[in-house]
Amino acid sequence: MRPARATSPAPTDAPVHPAPAAPDTRAIASPAGKLAGDITVPGDKSISHRALMMGGLAVGETVIEGLLEGEDVLRTAAAMRALGASAERGRDGTWRIRGRGIGGAVEPADVLDLGNSGTGARLLMGVLATCPFTTFLTGDASLRRRPMARVTTPLSMFGARFVSRGAADGKVLLPLAITGTADPVPIVYRTPVASAQVKSAVLLAGLNTPGETTVIEAAPTRDHTELMFRHFGVDVRVKAADNRAVAITVTGRPEIGGRTVRVPGDPSSAAFPLVAALLVEQSKVTVRNVGLNPRRAGLYTTLKDMGAELEMTNSRLEAGEPVADITANFSALKGVEVPAERAPSMIDEYPILAVAAAFAKGDTKMRGLAELRVKESDRLAAVAHGLSACGVEVLIDGDDLIVRGNGAPPPGLTGETAAIPTHLDHRIAMAFLVMGLAARNPVAVDDAAPIDTSFPGFNQLMRGLGADIR
Repeated sequence: MRPARATSPAPTDAPVHPAPAAPDTRAIASPAGKLAGDITVPGDKSISHRALMMGGLAVGETVIEGLLEGEDVLRTAAAMRALGASAERGRDGTWRIRGRGIGGAVEPADVLDLGNSGTGARLLMGVLATCPFTTFLTGDASLRRRPMARVTTPLSMFGARFVSRGAADGKVLLPLAITGTADPVPIVYRTPVASAQVKSAVLLAGLNTPGETTVIEAAPTRDHTELMFRHFGVDVRVKAADNRAVAITVTGRPEIGGRTVRVPGDPSSAAFPLVAALLVEQSKVTVRNVGLNPRRAGLYTTLKDMGAELEMTNSRLEAGEPVADITANFSALKGVEVPAERAPSMIDEYPILAVAAAFAKGDTKMRGLAELRVKESDRLAAVAHGLSACGVEVLIDGDDLIVRGNGAPPPGLTGETAAIPTHLDHRIAMAFLVMGLAARNPVAVDDAAPIDTSFPGFNQLMRGLGADIR
């Protein structure tokens, strides 16, 4: 009998390869010499989302110049492709969208992942609510925490059905499934909160609904959707209602053709280099081609109230949107009271305004900021924590934020390893990096990666102005 062949024992001392280390996404900004330069910022995020969606709903080709190529907007482009449109970027940076017409979307073969984009998710839900198939939506950890009932409630009135996480607790959270209705009915909906996203979702659902759909807002919010509708030839009517309310009516099922859309620079993004110039001595920065929609310009009104030296030149219109060049010079700021009714026109700018307030002389009282609690993070808490960590006296009183400045640069962070938590929020990250350029000590943030969702190339652009960010 042949002896059995000996086998080698399994090695017990094989090398163990550790998992690759997670990339270090921290950033630190240090006090800078003067900032100077003439720049442009990436395209307006709100307009970019809407241009892609309307291009996908139009018949024929839509050409988009200046599209924001941040992660949020690229997720919307991918979603429109999944619904049957083509969306391609040319070598010159121009995007060409070939749409399928209103009501012509196809059922996506996979889950639509909107990443960090609340605008993309909520507006797309409006498009899908009147498409007769089922779609699954999800997002990143931050987006999956954000409330969606404010959108699903009115969209259900059209006949759409939703199944989501959070139902046991009375919440609607991503991931969720949307089954659109084949027989939508027009609605009249009064928004319970001032939200351009809710308004826009309802109006987009109304596009594929016979008859007239009306949204009544208690206070006017940014009107990018209405302006974009008109640019594409959609019949939109706006009239005053009771007690400052505004009624917006859209006539459904038009046939719209492709258009050319020139996207202006995002005023929310322009705020960061402009406020940095206001805070760093001897600085002068010009940002070209900034969108100045009156319902988005609350920050610039407030900064002027605070004594900021801001000059708007070369005013013009692009796709119905007012645009100008803005120059900021170093300025001694003073504290002011910001009324609650201004909040809808600057809801994304409170983090950078709070940083500016930390350098102002006197109290800056920002009223009516409840909406900040349900943005990419609880921005009210995140801003207050960050300012306090930088040695600024700050108080949250209900939904109000009060920042007490003494007219001098605040301390900044003093611990070598200390960093401001950004909570996956791009605007918190950028606001506190601006703080670090003018504070007495550097300021670090624990995660700068989310900045790419709205402002790709932020650190490089700021370094080009003279900023010390690394």
